[in-house]
Amino acid sequence: MTSLQIGLIVAGVVLVAGVLLYNWLQERRVRRRMDAAFAPRAAGADVLLDATRGAAARSPRVEPTLGDEVPARPRTLPENGPGPEPDTDDAAPYEPPVDVIRRTGSEATAEPLAAPLATATSDAPERTAPAAAAGCGDSPPDPDIESIVTLQPVQPVTAGALAAGLHARLGKPLRWFGRRTPAEPWRRLGSDTRGEFTEIAACLLLADRTGAASAPLLDAFIRLTGEVAASLPAATLAPSAGAEAERAEALDRICADLDVQIGLTLLKTGPATISGTRLRGVAEAAGFRLAAGGRFEWVQEETGATLYALQNYRSEPFTADNLRLMATPGAVLLLDVPRVADPARVFDQMKLVAKRMAQTLDAALVDDNRRPLDDAALAAIRQQVQATAAAMRDVRIDPGSPRALALFGG
Repeated sequence: MTSLQIGLIVAGVVLVAGVLLYNWLQERRVRRRMDAAFAPRAAGADVLLDATRGAAARSPRVEPTLGDEVPARPRTLPENGPGPEPDTDDAAPYEPPVDVIRRTGSEATAEPLAAPLATATSDAPERTAPAAAAGCGDSPPDPDIESIVTLQPVQPVTAGALAAGLHARLGKPLRWFGRRTPAEPWRRLGSDTRGEFTEIAACLLLADRTGAASAPLLDAFIRLTGEVAASLPAATLAPSAGAEAERAEALDRICADLDVQIGLTLLKTGPATISGTRLRGVAEAAGFRLAAGGRFEWVQEETGATLYALQNYRSEPFTADNLRLMATPGAVLLLDVPRVADPARVFDQMKLVAKRMAQTLDAALVDDNRRPLDDAALAAIRQQVQATAAAMRDVRIDPGSPRALALFGG
């Protein structure tokens, strides 16, 4: 063997060792930065991972109820007429109706989440809440409700280099962020985002109203980020798909106990009905606007957030065309408690609107069981709204916050 061959072999060994050392240093550097970036604010704050580890060992979850005799209202409204006479027995205490949206995989309780990181009438449907209100939007990465994979490119990259990831559809909301230095805040990335970034974070929502992110979905997410990293190239720091699936199930169980909607029903008595044109006029006079989802929505102008909605008592949706021809026995005002800030105040507003509309339409204000709602009954419902909002804050999910909109969307 010549000295040249020996020299080439030695050079090859040194090169391979250098590459391995570089990759190890890069991974260590990314891990340190992520530990610093996503650490809880308070030293004693509970993180979701700790809650999920203990969730499986605790007793099975019981669906929240307000009484043994009051069933949860189905998500689809009954397509029928006024039906039997309401129960007017005043001896029994009033039990407010609560619509509990049942998620999948709800079998255990869990502990609080950690605090999030800082950072004129037309026939066409009216504009509703902006897209950002449907989920996390541009809020910073939230490691308590999202699975996060970080990438550190060898050289700064533009958003265009992440096209495969930015256009991916995995079944749960996927967000991409970038920043130039660890000291800078994360910036939400889109296909038209300008600038170069030295750190990338891919964030997949772990749970929403469609259920928890499954292990196969999380595995596909981690594979996708790996393919994007290989194309850059970039060092990656990714969690285990199995561990993230367990976190997703536990998070879903937390939210299942908090997923409450309150309905106030306007119902005509006997065979009487409300014409669609009459209902639309009264609804719009009360501040509602017809939305694309087949219902009227009361939208706060300052924020673009939907505070409450008005939907058909029957299953038929409201549209500009069928409102001209339809007649319905009633309508339901619906408050989605987790998705509004200050739910008790919004309930008070919805209650006043419901009373005025009931008087104008000569309809009765009743609950899901067609029992009349007097002031005492409405006060009992308000207490349930307050209790749900307090329970959300106890687990650090503020009603109406980006975290709540993400978890209670879908």
